[in-house]
Amino acid sequence: MSKKYYITTPIYYASGDLHIGHCYTTVICDAISRFKRMNGYDVFYLTGTDEHGQKVEQKAIQAGKTPKQYVDDVVSKIKDLWKLLDIQYDKFIRTTDDYHEKTVQKIMEKLLANGDLYKDAYEGWYCTPCESFWTESQLKDGKCPDCGREVKLMKEESYFFRLSKYQDRLVKYYEENPEFISPKSRMNEMINNFIKPGLKDLCVSRTSFKWGIPLTFDDKHVVYVWVDALSNYITALGYLQDNDENFKKYWPADLHMVGKEIVRFHTIIWPALLMALDLPLPKQVYGHGWLLLGGDKMSKSKTNVVDPHFLVDRYGIDAMRYYLLREIPFGSDGTYTNEMLIKRINMDLANIYGNLVHRTLAMLEKYYGGVIPAPGASTELDEECKAMCEKLLDKCIEDMDKLDAPRALSNIMDVLARANKYIEETSPWTLDKNGDRERLGTVMYNLCEMIRVANVMLQPYITESPKKVFEAFGTPADKQTFESVVKFGGTIPNTQTTKMAPLFGRIDEAKEIEFLNKYSEDLAKKAEKKEEKKMEQPENTVNINEITIDQFMTIKLKVGEILTAEKVENADKLLKFSVKVGEETRTIVSGIAKYYTPEELIGQQVVVVANLKPAKLRGIESQGMLLCACNDEDIVLVAPIKRVKDGSEVR
Repeated sequence: MSKKYYITTPIYYASGDLHIGHCYTTVICDAISRFKRMNGYDVFYLTGTDEHGQKVEQKAIQAGKTPKQYVDDVVSKIKDLWKLLDIQYDKFIRTTDDYHEKTVQKIMEKLLANGDLYKDAYEGWYCTPCESFWTESQLKDGKCPDCGREVKLMKEESYFFRLSKYQDRLVKYYEENPEFISPKSRMNEMINNFIKPGLKDLCVSRTSFKWGIPLTFDDKHVVYVWVDALSNYITALGYLQDNDENFKKYWPADLHMVGKEIVRFHTIIWPALLMALDLPLPKQVYGHGWLLLGGDKMSKSKTNVVDPHFLVDRYGIDAMRYYLLREIPFGSDGTYTNEMLIKRINMDLANIYGNLVHRTLAMLEKYYGGVIPAPGASTELDEECKAMCEKLLDKCIEDMDKLDAPRALSNIMDVLARANKYIEETSPWTLDKNGDRERLGTVMYNLCEMIRVANVMLQPYITESPKKVFEAFGTPADKQTFESVVKFGGTIPNTQTTKMAPLFGRIDEAKEIEFLNKYSEDLAKKAEKKEEKKMEQPENTVNINEITIDQFMTIKLKVGEILTAEKVENADKLLKFSVKVGEETRTIVSGIAKYYTPEELIGQQVVVVANLKPAKLRGIESQGMLLCACNDEDIVLVAPIKRVKDGSEVR
């Protein structure tokens, strides 16, 4: 009977396009699940999308779509990206799936019946992008400690989960299961930052928006997005459903792989919910580091992202998967650079792997007409290479048990590098010249076998090149398994090989880096112009859609006073303003320079869209928008008829 292994990624929030930082987690889990399958495990790999919440509702309004239309478009793009990267998941869950929504409602009913829910009023600091509530002490410089964005003081009626009730049980579980939170630094962070200060009961429902799962026992409330999202790990398996065979078979999860910013939800809130439901806890939550660019976490809001579609199109699936799995130190933050991407492709994939395959096939063609010869007597050098190959599987199993894919790939590359060195040590061209056919046959056979062993072990990590190599060397399916590399000698003599195109062409590093830098600059300029166009676009070019009163109430309009105004350099249409809005002063850029001079606007009151996502225009971050009335020939700023207090809300 095969061993079971249940692995999950966090389900990705369907609020926009994914970048290479998101791909990092999914590729890692795909490699782990492939490795486990090849090692005899019955694997269930789950990924999906988290589709409810205030941020999704707001983005849908901005896009002129219903929330469901908006998330459908996002999910389609995500699935296309996973297909592009050859991600082989067993199930893709959407939190808008009917079975998930019904099961979450049952979970909330069960928590209420158990006495773990109660109704009260919530007042606290809320970060909409992160869908997270924070206490005053948890804020960092008055902002969200996770993303650094502004937070809002919110008060609304909510249901609360008795999280504080489970504090002692959580600590006891941590002590009895020291591998539950990994790496160790994440365990220390949870205890010191959240457990020791004392857990507070958790707000688990919202009434200020509607895009969520309604509570069956109080339909004014929708389920807080994180409770909704976390439940996917068991709803996907059939928990509380007619067919719960997968739940009985695979739960508890062996591994929840998450980014370090959401470890708190997965190691405090999630296990407490499972305790309340009287369910076993997952065996391990691993909080990996971030993939950084320029020292910062990749984020659409910071425009510091790398497009995986472009990279795959230019370098191939294997190059991208290999770079993510080999270069990033697992458990710690890693930095994406164009330079290291090109170096890895050149050093490992082109020079070590691709060059070895090409040279070996060429020598087989030259010396044996493309037929793999039978080996003869072994030398001490041959035995050293054999021993290295026979140890490779155990090394990789040990590495992957530690979730250390970079180390496993390093060990595989060591075998390939050793094979390249073996060619120089044995000089097949000299053996051929001297007519030593027996020794030449042994050397060529050993090279084919070293390639086969490494190629078998590469399959979980890169998915296209190993297939091409097996095909070129005529390797049958039963010699492509982990079992086949336990003992050296699986290559079958007298097999006819075929020619193949080079696996990876060597890249001119200097020219490629110059191209990539220019490409990045052009993208940044296009993004900037796109934001400018949005700011300058007349109202009569925008598609007007009917919205509900709830949707309208998400738009925050406030009165502000213009303190300073100046033209933006090299931008004929843009003016830069300092606008006092209540207790804060904002920088706002507006495309009205053709209609107003800076001097005539100083001291004027204006209406500001106060909760608009900041946008960079000509390198200046604009923190809002000034409302204007527009017709074919003129643009006029909207202002109150008489002066009111700065910061007054417009309703």
